[in-house]
Amino acid sequence: MSVIKPTDRYGYDFIAGNFIPPGEDEFYIRNRQLEELYSDVGGGGKRLETYRRIGAEEIRVLESQGNRCEGWDDIWVRDPFDPRLIRNCFFAGKVRLGRMEKNLVNFHDYALPVGLSESRIISCDIGDNPAIYDCHYISHYIIGDAAILSSINEMDTTNHAKFGEGIVKEGEDEDVRVWLDPLNETGGRGILPFYDLICADAYLWTVYRDDRKLMEAFRHITQQSADEKRGYYSVIGHGAVIKHCLTIKDVRIGDAAYIKGANKLKNLSIKSDKKETTQIGEGVELVNGIIGYGCRIFYGCKAVRFILGNNCNLKYGARLIHSILGDNSTVSCCEVLNNLVFGAHEQHHNNSFLIAAMVMGQSNMAAGATVGSNHNSRGNDGEIIAGRGFWPGLSSTLKHNCRFAGFTLISKGNYPHELNIPLPFSLLTHNAEATRREVMPAYWWLYNMYALERNSWKTKNRDKRIFKTQHIESDYLAPDTVMEIIKALALLEEWTEKTGREILADENAEPLSLVIRGHLLEKSNHGVKILKPREGYRAYREMLLYYGVKTLIEFFDAGRREGAIKNIPDLQQAHPEKVSFEWVNLGGQLVPENKAAALRNTIGKGTLTTWKKIHDEYEKLQREYPLDRALNALQCLRFLAESETGSSFINAEQWNNFILRALDIRSYIEEQVYKTRLKDYTNPFRIITYRNTEERDAVLGNIDDNPFIKMVREEGLVFKTLAEASLIQP
Repeated sequence: MSVIKPTDRYGYDFIAGNFIPPGEDEFYIRNRQLEELYSDVGGGGKRLETYRRIGAEEIRVLESQGNRCEGWDDIWVRDPFDPRLIRNCFFAGKVRLGRMEKNLVNFHDYALPVGLSESRIISCDIGDNPAIYDCHYISHYIIGDAAILSSINEMDTTNHAKFGEGIVKEGEDEDVRVWLDPLNETGGRGILPFYDLICADAYLWTVYRDDRKLMEAFRHITQQSADEKRGYYSVIGHGAVIKHCLTIKDVRIGDAAYIKGANKLKNLSIKSDKKETTQIGEGVELVNGIIGYGCRIFYGCKAVRFILGNNCNLKYGARLIHSILGDNSTVSCCEVLNNLVFGAHEQHHNNSFLIAAMVMGQSNMAAGATVGSNHNSRGNDGEIIAGRGFWPGLSSTLKHNCRFAGFTLISKGNYPHELNIPLPFSLLTHNAEATRREVMPAYWWLYNMYALERNSWKTKNRDKRIFKTQHIESDYLAPDTVMEIIKALALLEEWTEKTGREILADENAEPLSLVIRGHLLEKSNHGVKILKPREGYRAYREMLLYYGVKTLIEFFDAGRREGAIKNIPDLQQAHPEKVSFEWVNLGGQLVPENKAAALRNTIGKGTLTTWKKIHDEYEKLQREYPLDRALNALQCLRFLAESETGSSFINAEQWNNFILRALDIRSYIEEQVYKTRLKDYTNPFRIITYRNTEERDAVLGNIDDNPFIKMVREEGLVFKTLAEASLIQP
């Protein structure tokens, strides 16, 4: 309910007296924030010294232009100051105004004269040369230089503002703390948002719930990561543009941000920088969130309790709730609830739903795909976990609980039972006539190489981030998918029983299919049929060999240039030990499982006391990644060598043999990239909308001019050069 107060305190008493430290006033945090805002633009630590009280003649000019103030004695200005640039404004509380000179402030074609007009300013700091017009209520904001604020209904700040972070302020009850609930709707995997959170942090916090020391450490570090003192003002960075908005409350906005037509922005941190600006458009409503650098949020989106990574797009009425969306992702038109989604995720369709899932990046949700949209149990505690490259196809419906290996493609169909598909690069289909599910292992490698290679390429190509805090592995063949391939080979051998390896390796044997029953792949009695297991088995081994050789020849090339390990004898001598195939995907960054476990243990012990220190450890792990990946590749080749020769040691003859085979596989990749794209040109139905092939090529381009195919061939030449340089001469 409304409360009556005396007008002489208008704009004051932002912090109650019992929350003000001895010897300080209610502006002590505000003053510190002001100095911090200008620390990077000169005058850091001295900004307050540049203000003076407004003069009597300046007051006379201001009043003659329709300006009013509850107390002119607490209005401070910076020279040069032209009072004629301020018209029909009301001031209350302590207000500090920057330089006012007769200039224009431009944003593209939108330009306003420097000055203030038709606005109510309450206890604010306003930077140099602003353009503030028709802002009905601005309370307790610090506004940077050359900011444009136009036609805003309400901008205010509470003294307990948290700007989207999961902390509690002095004197607050625990129940006001904001939690995010990814992967599970019950809150059993809840995490606390904080300003610098990335997917790696969210993964550790979401998954390792049984590690109580780790959970306690994360909660403590997050609470300590932000000051619990009351009295922080909202901040608008230098060069920001905000116009035609309704409500902006408790929002921290970075430099050069552009916000137009938003309905409601509340309890947010909006990261922006002149090198990587963030834009928010019409009809948007955002509450309790943190938005990364370079994001674009437009056209009626709704997001509540969320985190957007850097370079993300949220568009066309998308709903994002209790979810973390990794860097370089786009979500539009759809509903995304209770998810942890790693980077390079694409979801564009109004009738797609992603609920209570963890998707590990490079993923795509097709139209009509409903992942986790229904419950199989009596509660809302279901989950879905999918590796990199997850692609539920058109009108595919998945129920909780499910788990999918990397690069699983799911064809159209209703999948009524829980699924566990451990075969990477596979195609999952629903055979309606046989009332069973079917899985083809290594489908992408065998039949859609163009899309597989393009997935890795586009993940790199679309990474426009300037601030790359979250490391992202984009290659489809990497330690995480290799780990799954090793396990898939063992499963295929197991499913063909005692002579599995011999049967699968025999290319002259009769065609083979397997029907796996029980609860191994699906919770049903129908059984899941494995299509073309022999071809998939052979493809998996080719993928291991190609990955092993490709990774090592690139590692040796870097070693020759940097004076480090240059060849496989040196690598085997320096690292004779066997390494584990177990790796962890930390939000897109791949880390050996033993190192990830050591990191968790270190955090749990309290050695790493800030998120910055934890992120520094991620950087250290990333610096070690080239060697760790090379050792993983070496272990793959040792695995193959042992199965072929009985010895895991790779001698010169074996190494040269691997290289020659890898060159053949590289030729296969280039051939398949071309052939799988050629299908779109040879399919007679792909030309029926064109008068002739010339019209088709004018619209689609000639296949021989396809830039991606050309790039793949160029990469093949580089591969051949590195491979030949790595051969061991007799």
